[in-house]
Amino acid sequence: MANFFKTFFTGTNPETEEDKAKEKKKNFELFKYDGMRAERIGNTDYAIKCYQQALDIEEDFETLGYLAKVYIQHNELEEAIKLLHQMIGIDSKVASTYLTLANVYYLLEDYRNTIDNCLQTIQLEENNMPAYLLLARGNRGEKDYINAIAHLTKAIALKNDFAEAYLLRAEVLKEMNMFADAMEDVEKVLKLVPEEESAYLLRGKLKEMTMKTEEATADYKYVIDLNPFNEQAYLYLGQLLISEKKYAEAIEHFDEAIELKADFSQAYHERGRAKFLNNDKEGSLEDMKIAMELNPKAEENLEGQFDNFSNIYKGASIF
Repeated sequence: MANFFKTFFTGTNPETEEDKAKEKKKNFELFKYDGMRAERIGNTDYAIKCYQQALDIEEDFETLGYLAKVYIQHNELEEAIKLLHQMIGIDSKVASTYLTLANVYYLLEDYRNTIDNCLQTIQLEENNMPAYLLLARGNRGEKDYINAIAHLTKAIALKNDFAEAYLLRAEVLKEMNMFADAMEDVEKVLKLVPEEESAYLLRGKLKEMTMKTEEATADYKYVIDLNPFNEQAYLYLGQLLISEKKYAEAIEHFDEAIELKADFSQAYHERGRAKFLNNDKEGSLEDMKIAMELNPKAEENLEGQFDNFSNIYKGASIF
C-alpha cells in the first residue's frame, strides 16, 4: 500500500529504472558472450557485430580489447588502433594495451609510434621482455642499430635463454657488418633451439657474406631437409647458385621449388633470371610473365637489379 501511494503521488514506478538497468546489463552480457562464443568457433564476422552491439550499450574495457583483437586478425588495423586508444582513455595504467598498440603500429611500419608505445609499456612494467624485443624491432626499422642492440641486450639480461632476442640481435649485427659477433648469437640460438630454421638461414647468409659458400650451401640445404616448404631457403640457395654461375643447377633447383608450390612468384622470378643468364631469353620472359601475374609488384623489383636483364623488356610485351 505504501508503494502504491508513493507511485500515485510521484507518478513514477520505483522499479522502472532498476528494471531498465537490469535489462540493459542483460543485453550487454548477451551480446558480449555471444561474441566470445562466435570468436571461439572462428565466426569472427558475427563476433564483430556482437561486440559492436555490446559496446553500443556499454563502453566496456574488456569488450573493447576483444573487438580490437578480432580487428587485428582481420587486418583492420586502423580500427584496432582507435579501440586501443579508447581503452587507454578508460584505463591508462594497463601495460598490455600499450604493447598491443605498439605491435599494431609495427605491422603498419610506423616505427616511431611502435617505439613510443613500447617505452610506455616499459614505464609501467620495467622488466617487460616482449616490450624490449619489440622496441628493438622499432629501432631497427628506424636504422637506429645502437639502441636496437642496447634494448636486445637488456632483454637477454632479463632472460638469458631468450632465443628470439639473440636471433634479432644477430640480424642487427649482420646489418652492421659485425659478422663474427652475429655468428656468436646465431650459434647461441642453435644451442637453445637446435632446429630453428631462421637461425640456420641467417648462419648460411653470414657464411655466404664471408665467402664460405660451401658451408652456406650446407645450411640452406639443411633447412630444406627440415622443411621442404621453406620458401626463403629455396630462394637463398638458388640465388647462391646463380651468384656462382651454376645456372643450370639453379634452374633445376627452382623447378623443384615450383613443383612444390605452383604460385611461388619469387621462384619464377629467380628462375627467369637464371634462364636469362643461361642464354634462354624466351624461357626467361615466360617465367617473368608468370611471376608478374602472381605478384604484380614483382615488376617494380626488376628496375636496377640487373641492367642487362631489364633490357630484354624494352619494347617487348610480356602479357
